[in-house]
Amino acid sequence: MQTIIQQQLQQIEQQHNIQIIYACESGSRAWGFASPNSDYDVRFIYMHPMEKYLAIEPIKNQLTFPITSELDIHGWDLKKTLQLIHKSNATPFEWLQSPIIYQQQTDLAQQLWRLCAHYFNPRGNVHHYLGIASSALQNLSGRQIKIKQLFYILRPLLSACWCIQHKQIAPMTITPLLQLLPADLHKHILELIDFKNTVIESHIIEISSNLHDYITTTTNHIKSQIPQLPELNFTTTQLDTFFINTLKNHASHEHH
Repeated sequence: MQTIIQQQLQQIEQQHNIQIIYACESGSRAWGFASPNSDYDVRFIYMHPMEKYLAIEPIKNQLTFPITSELDIHGWDLKKTLQLIHKSNATPFEWLQSPIIYQQQTDLAQQLWRLCAHYFNPRGNVHHYLGIASSALQNLSGRQIKIKQLFYILRPLLSACWCIQHKQIAPMTITPLLQLLPADLHKHILELIDFKNTVIESHIIEISSNLHDYITTTTNHIKSQIPQLPELNFTTTQLDTFFINTLKNHASHEHH
């Protein structure tokens, strides 16, 4: 599958006359709790030749492709990505620390990741994760839930707690996040991840009262913490510098 994805990305570069800076897995496979039927969620960051950014016509700032049964590919233009990093958007923060990388220009990817750390706004990130968890919580009827949805509640709740406790970007993978759980639940969730590896995503499980209580208490705890978190605002200076330098370097490497 890796090879198929890399071939697809190369085709996309040629067809759209772009350069892919970074391409990664962004779904449950990267989070560390895939099911046998999980699809591949490929996300990439690309840039156009410099002239495109200077042209009168607005550029395409994202590329979307038809989703197949196992492949979902989606890309963002570098400028759009930097605008989102400026707003402390958690999505590029996650992409740039994915454990599964399909293609990258290493130095640029590393510089982008360093920029993310500078643009981390705890309150915004906690809000984002609480929102994801809250919408997934609507799938909980009594104590029954699809196994996929349970992880769509747990991962963002733990990510929000991480942002509150550590005052830094939450890890993308679930393993370090599980350290935040009480020991008994930590063990229980590891067992559930092993189980999830063997069943389809829509498999319904009954969650323990212990886990149910933890979810409720943690959700309320996060809500109570939000007002105390700083609301940070950032200038775009570092992003502008990175963007201009990247375009200039790219232009000087192009052979006309």
